[in-house]
Amino acid sequence: MSRRTPTTIAAEMVANVMSVGVQPGDTVAAGDTVVLLESMKMEIPVLAEAPGTVVAVKVAAGDVVQEGDILVELSA
Repeated sequence: MSRRTPTTIAAEMVANVMSVGVQPGDTVAAGDTVVLLESMKMEIPVLAEAPGTVVAVKVAAGDVVQEGDILVELSA
């Protein structure tokens, strides 16, 4: 029996977390916004690249994230 490794969604830049649109157990489709970031007064939606179920949310509104920080983990 094989275990699936969660897919991670990471920040692509230094930014502030404006809002988190998912919680563990939620099902997402490819293209759904999971986190909304703000950088240089621009809102940047972070999208799920593939469908899955949210396993963990690693950030909260108000957090500051660095490039490469894990935001959300999904399982297929």
